[in-house]
Amino acid sequence: MFKQFMEDAKLISQRDPASKGVFEVILLYPGFHAVCMHRIAHWFYNKKLFFIARWISQVSRFFTGTEIHPGAIIGKGLFIDHGMGIVIGETAEIGDNCTIYHNVTLGGTGKDTGKRHPTVGNNVLISSGAKILGPFKVGDNSRIGANAVVLNEVEPDTTVVGVPGRTVKRGDKRVVQSIELDQVHIGDPVAQELCKLLRKLENIEKQLAQKHDIKLDEAEKPSSELYKKLCHKEEGDRNEAL
Repeated sequence: MFKQFMEDAKLISQRDPASKGVFEVILLYPGFHAVCMHRIAHWFYNKKLFFIARWISQVSRFFTGTEIHPGAIIGKGLFIDHGMGIVIGETAEIGDNCTIYHNVTLGGTGKDTGKRHPTVGNNVLISSGAKILGPFKVGDNSRIGANAVVLNEVEPDTTVVGVPGRTVKRGDKRVVQSIELDQVHIGDPVAQELCKLLRKLENIEKQLAQKHDIKLDEAEKPSSELYKKLCHKEEGDRNEAL
C-alpha cells in the first residue's frame, strides 16, 4: 500500500503545474490525503469491517472536505485537485490517471440497491461542479465540462457539457484529458447546431440559385455571414459538429 501511495504522489506531482515536488504533494495536498485514507478504508471495507472503514472515511471527510465511501473502487493515479465538496458514492468506480476538481459528485439517482453509481474510465477529466448520476459508464479519455449534469452513458474520447449533459465533441484522435487539464476550450452545443442549420441553408440557397440561374450577391446571403462569424468561433469542433 505504501508503494501505491508513493506512485500516486509522483503522478500528481507530474500533472499539477503548481506542484513543487513529491514531498509537497505528500505533506500539503488534501486530495492526496483523501485518496490515501480511502485506500486504507477500502481495505477494511473488503475485510467486512464496515464500521472502522466508515469511521476512517468520515475522519478523512472532516480533514479534507472530500467524502469517498469506503466501498468505492479507485484506480491508480487519481488526482483530486483542491478536493473540497467532492462526493463519491459506494458503488462508484474510477479508472487510472483520472482528474477530479472540486464540488464534483459521483452519485446515484434514488434508493435502488446494487450498482447505482457511475463507472469512470481511464484518463477522464471531470471539471469543477460536475454531477454524474447513475450506474452508467463514462468512457476512457472523456472530458466532463464544469457544472455539467451527466445522466446517460458517455462514449470514449468525448466532451460533454450542459444541463443535462450533451455531447459537443467526439475526438478523431486520442487526447489524454486528465493530463491536458483543459477546462476552457470546450465547444458550445447550441452554436454547433446553428452551424449545421446555417450550412444546410447556405447549400439550399446555392442549389436554388443554380436551378433558376440566379446570381446571389453576398448582401443577399445573410446566412453566409452569420455562418462565418458563428462557426469560426467553433473552428476546433467544426468537423465533428458538421
